[in-house]
Amino acid sequence: MHFNVITLFPDMFSAIKNEGVVARGIKKSLLSINTWQLRDFSNNKYKNVDDKSYGGGAGMVMQVQPIRDCIAQIKQKLPNTTVIYLSPQGKKLTQPLARELSTLDSITLLCGRYEGIDERVIENDIDMELSIGDYVISGGELAAMVAIDAISRQLPDVLGNADSLNDSFSQDLLDYPHYTRPEEIDGQKVPAVLLSGHQANIDTWRQEQSIKKTQEKRQDLLKK
Repeated sequence: MHFNVITLFPDMFSAIKNEGVVARGIKKSLLSINTWQLRDFSNNKYKNVDDKSYGGGAGMVMQVQPIRDCIAQIKQKLPNTTVIYLSPQGKKLTQPLARELSTLDSITLLCGRYEGIDERVIENDIDMELSIGDYVISGGELAAMVAIDAISRQLPDVLGNADSLNDSFSQDLLDYPHYTRPEEIDGQKVPAVLLSGHQANIDTWRQEQSIKKTQEKRQDLLKK
């Protein structure tokens, strides 16, 4: 899978490109991340990509021309790329949506700043608006990294195993409890079933615990 990220702060993505699950996927050539500095597409000598909002109000708005030109250049190489704008008004990122997006060959993520982007870009150049939650952050970069991580771990062999199939929310349930050594600490013991070696009983216990945790913490998921 190919990720293209349109941003004013490409250096922010060095962390995700060099550390963790996504970095392992890149090293395995299972995915790639290319960042595009939006200012490189500005048509003025000051490299501005924003301007005042028509109608007044606080904050600046990102202009159509630089964004559109950048998307056009990306599409010269990847004509079928899906262009996603990270926005608090977008469709909320969920585990099923991450799995769906992982089936695409190429995704272009547009990171907004300031008050956002010109509405005409959203109407004509964006395939999907995507939100990571009902809150506002300073820009789309952090949201883009969350999306890249959530999508990448759905790709076969990125994790190196099938662990993502049991992640929280994968089956509208929260994950079951996990334990490691020592077997007892501060008087609390690891549940005996996990030490039994009986895989069928372990699987049943884990399913029961997933349901229990979901009932306690996220009853809204059980309604699905």
